[in-house]
Amino acid sequence: MPLQNIIGLSREELITHFQAHQIPKFRVQQVWNWVYHHGVTNFDRMLNISAAMRQQLQEVFVIERPQIATSQVSNDGTQKWLLRFNDNQEAETVHIPEVDRGTLCVSSQIGCTLTCKFCHTGTQTLVRNLTSAEIVGQMMVARDVFGEWPSPVGNRHVSNIVMMGMGEPLYNYENVKKALLIIMDNEGICLSRRRITLSTSGVVPMMQRCGEEIGVNLAVSLHAVRNDVRDHLVPLNKKYPVEDLLDACRHYPGASNSRRITFEYVMLKDVNDSNADAKELLRLIRGIPAKINLIPFNPWPGSTFECSSAMRIEEFASIIQRAGYPSPVRTPRGQDILAACGQLKSASERQRKSKLVEAGTPMAAA
Repeated sequence: MPLQNIIGLSREELITHFQAHQIPKFRVQQVWNWVYHHGVTNFDRMLNISAAMRQQLQEVFVIERPQIATSQVSNDGTQKWLLRFNDNQEAETVHIPEVDRGTLCVSSQIGCTLTCKFCHTGTQTLVRNLTSAEIVGQMMVARDVFGEWPSPVGNRHVSNIVMMGMGEPLYNYENVKKALLIIMDNEGICLSRRRITLSTSGVVPMMQRCGEEIGVNLAVSLHAVRNDVRDHLVPLNKKYPVEDLLDACRHYPGASNSRRITFEYVMLKDVNDSNADAKELLRLIRGIPAKINLIPFNPWPGSTFECSSAMRIEEFASIIQRAGYPSPVRTPRGQDILAACGQLKSASERQRKSKLVEAGTPMAAA
């Protein structure tokens, strides 16, 4: 039997595994601290555990991260890692350094369930969901790169997480939930839920659960204010139209003026960038504690859209701001290495379904 990876297991699962192998329950806390606070990669470094117990652990478990297949650094300091998993499938993770923070853009799927027309990832069919271990592993790899073990208390290179990489997080909900709860655990990586943002294209039935069970900040990939336009840009809209999506946002647990819902809006020339679009956007979000992130379209090979002009984006933003909503224009980062918003894609291909079933790999429901 293959060894069980400890990374990605919840505390409850770890207790169950330990009990099955006659390992005392109190060892869970020790191992958890070594893995997630100190970032160790082998049991021999767990110095408060006896040599005999470390040997027993090694016979059952491994501590395994994804491997960095390639690493690229943009001329603006953004880093992109192509991470390879045990089945040789790959996904991309991006680190964006800023003056007051460092944000890690984390993937939840290899490929994507959705086919958003302006997004490079959407041109890659879904290969599979990432496991909780593979999601947590992205954070741990970044910590490895920056030498941030043990978990630092003060300034961090990785101070924030956005679930905005490859995939739709709410179509891999259980694995995303488990991973984020591990990352937020205050006896390990210890990242505050206020520093984590989950982005969804609008999987309406899962939004309430996300707020109640994970409690992280919510970002919604809106991108259009009329159903006909959004049906084209974000085909998921045909299932959960704008009105239903905005209603779910109004009822998102924890949303307030101090924890606003972020609406992401990619600026596409002559598609969704008119003054009338801006005014309709204001009407739609009335009563929702919100900010609007305007994203200049980042081109990718084969894309047919053009970015709105700087003047058009400025006018659109002004309409939103005059109504009292924050409306920052996102500065493109990592464009030269295809690491900017909407540019991520890997070369992984979907295996035959029979192989995925044999491997026990969960697939997302479209």
